[in-house]
Amino acid sequence: MANVQLLTVIVPVFNERATLRSSVERLLKTDLPVSVETLVVDDGSTDGSAETLSDLAESGQVRVLRHDRNRGKGAAIRTGLREAAGDVITILDSDLEYDPADYAALLEPIMAGDTRIAYGTRSFRGHTAFSFWYVLGNKVLAWWVSLLFNTWISDVETCFKMADVDLWRSLRLRSNGFGIEAEATSKFLASGERIYEVPIRYRARTREQGKKLRWTDGIEALRIILQVRVLGS
Repeated sequence: MANVQLLTVIVPVFNERATLRSSVERLLKTDLPVSVETLVVDDGSTDGSAETLSDLAESGQVRVLRHDRNRGKGAAIRTGLREAAGDVITILDSDLEYDPADYAALLEPIMAGDTRIAYGTRSFRGHTAFSFWYVLGNKVLAWWVSLLFNTWISDVETCFKMADVDLWRSLRLRSNGFGIEAEATSKFLASGERIYEVPIRYRARTREQGKKLRWTDGIEALRIILQVRVLGS
């Protein structure tokens, strides 16, 4: 992958009007070693999220796709994977928890030919953790994946998953909701690939600020990981 020329960043959005514009502008201002395609997938927002980007879409700086109803983060990502033009694809949540400047560190091992997949992993220090149970749940998922696939990975649920386009599309992802994070990680590992982890910056927002993950999403992730390991799908 040393000849990577275009990175597609998929931005799945559902009712993120307060932060979407700032998140996309921060991405557009980020200096990266390759060209960037910004692909926003509005998953049936009812708060006018996509309208905040109308001028950027008209100028061609971003491309906006819309679902006629809310189908879930996974469905939005799958739409982005179908439409992406990049050699490499990654994801950016629109809630300002992640810094797109960290994409440079993920691109480095891919462009050097050391890996086809790089993850930006979170340290969950005291000032970045959402809650004790949130961090514990992430660690349980990491342990579960590592055990079942005889590997070691520290952050299954990170938004910053970067891989080449052919590998992404070969996964045949099916999850509609947040389970797509666990499904993608499990299927990357099931395919025989090794995941290159890179530390990144992270600033978790609170439930009051709009965080949508719940404990039931963790249970679903555990089920998906086991299903992929046992059934391969």
